Amino acid sequence: MNKKEVMELKRRFKKDAATFSRLVGCYVDGEHHKVCKFGGQFLTLEEDEYYKYLEIANKLLSGTIGNNLLNLEFPIDEEAVGGRQQILMALRDCDLENEDLLDTYYDLVIDTYDEVGNYLILLYLDSYDVMTRTKDNINLDESEEIYKYLLVGICPVSLSKPGLGYLEKEGRIGPRIRDWVVGAPETGFLFPAFNDRSTDIHSTLFYTKNTKEPHSEFMANGLGCGIERTATEQKMAFHSIVRNVLGAEEESTEDTLLDIQQTLADMAEDYAEVHDVEEDPFILDKEVIKQVLESSHVPEEKITRIEKNVDEAFGEKLPQAENVIDNKALVANELRVEKLALEEQVGDLTLKLNEKQEEIDSYKEEVKTYDVVLHVKPEKASQIKSTTIDGEKCIVIPMKENENATINGVNTTI
Repeated sequence: MNKKEVMELKRRFKKDAATFSRLVGCYVDGEHHKVCKFGGQFLTLEEDEYYKYLEIANKLLSGTIGNNLLNLEFPIDEEAVGGRQQILMALRDCDLENEDLLDTYYDLVIDTYDEVGNYLILLYLDSYDVMTRTKDNINLDESEEIYKYLLVGICPVSLSKPGLGYLEKEGRIGPRIRDWVVGAPETGFLFPAFNDRSTDIHSTLFYTKNTKEPHSEFMANGLGCGIERTATEQKMAFHSIVRNVLGAEEESTEDTLLDIQQTLADMAEDYAEVHDVEEDPFILDKEVIKQVLESSHVPEEKITRIEKNVDEAFGEKLPQAENVIDNKALVANELRVEKLALEEQVGDLTLKLNEKQEEIDSYKEEVKTYDVVLHVKPEKASQIKSTTIDGEKCIVIPMKENENATINGVNTTI
């Protein structure tokens, strides 16, 4: 699924547009016991509950494709009787009303979801009348198909924080009663996938809130699909490989890693100008890795090691180049470089200003006679006059009170 298809579904998760027909759930405690089960018509929920469950549904389709939202495919054997895809098909087709099947599915989640605390399993059922669209995305008054799907979420349930509150019965302030609160979903999925605006029973869209440590065990064991790395995991793995090979303790390693990312970012930008990256993404293959590392002046021996480690870490599921680029780090580095350049310019200007001030301070206007040389500031030169006193020709320099003059190295003050 792509972003456009996700948004088409998500736009319907609003008060006046939602068409969820049924919601069921199971509350599981820290000992993996089913504490309670419930279910009913979604549209008959109390208003407060309605909005809270709708908020959870929205979260299950939020985030970035390839990071929070991962497209997974079912192996053929999972579509056979007893397979995990086949169970999901049965749940959808029974409209979430078969209690025995629901119980079986809750057990499957409990057995395959690695969580130490309490959590809530939620299953939504919806049907979407998919309207035919023209190439310019205008809906026609005719239906292509009915897209019937499940939206499954697993939400942590934790104790509210301790605090003080008003105890109405006792008429005093006292310790507030702590209760169990359902949080935003940590994991979930949409089944079947909505690929090309149509039902795809061979695929599912997996959701994870934590992109650094998703519940990969649930991808593999709960859904029966292969494990897909999030973009965050791909970036962390690639950066770790580069650091380990270049030397994590070397001061130049981070600079080289930034240089590698900048080169990749430039290459990805050039690639996107001539390719549809959704259909034909820019993959970090061996050729790209070699080109990037060589442009960053990485030694040949280390290039070979990095290529080998990337191959071992990713196998055939090579990451998209944009997934291993830390855009925040590149922006921060760009700002740092600009700041250093500005500081250097300011330093140069300050030095020039100081030199110019010294030049101004040292500049004196000279007035010469045969045996007298006067050094005065430019503004004083116009005040100097020659006159005759007692028959002797004299030079007169006006001086204000407390104004200093130096004669043959001796300071004088009027």
